[in-house]
Amino acid sequence: MSLSRRTLRTLRTRRARLLAGGTLVAALGTAGVLGTVSANADAPRSRPAAATAVPADAAHRATTTTTHLTTAAATRAAQAALDAAHRAHQNVSVAVVDRDGRTLVTLRGDGAGPQSYESAVKKAYTAVSWNAPTSELVTRLDSAPTLKDIPGTLFLAGGAPVTAKGAPVAAVGVAGAPSGDQDETFAEAGVAALGR
Repeated sequence: MSLSRRTLRTLRTRRARLLAGGTLVAALGTAGVLGTVSANADAPRSRPAAATAVPADAAHRATTTTTHLTTAAATRAAQAALDAAHRAHQNVSVAVVDRDGRTLVTLRGDGAGPQSYESAVKKAYTAVSWNAPTSELVTRLDSAPTLKDIPGTLFLAGGAPVTAKGAPVAAVGVAGAPSGDQDETFAEAGVAALGR
């Protein structure tokens, strides 16, 4: 009797499953587990059991909880900043980043310059990194000029942090107006929209 290669592979696969199942039954038996275990070569493999949770001590020193800005809130802040710029007849780009500096939302206003998009992201990243408006951070460069060498940062006015429970959770960055002061005013309008 001659078997095809496909049939041989199927038989080998089933044999391997049965051997693995038999090994599992033998291992459970030697471990003193009570109960009935059945193995079926045609049954799909079950998912591994979830890892057991590690209990934190009573003071919760092993865990931390953070607050994050929702995408809906980030969108509302970005649109409020863009609307404030539009009312002032300025063409800007707006970026909102989360606590880790990851971009949540960007809006590029009609006619905004090509450099404004990246500048808005960097201003927001800088503001959330130091939990301070970027206009304030510019003054820190006098005593620590190498701060400007940190990748992804831009020490120009136009970034405003968003805080919750006393900690930074996001930032709004605006770029493209003729002055950083205007950019920062629009960024602050975005932050203010979150309080409404």
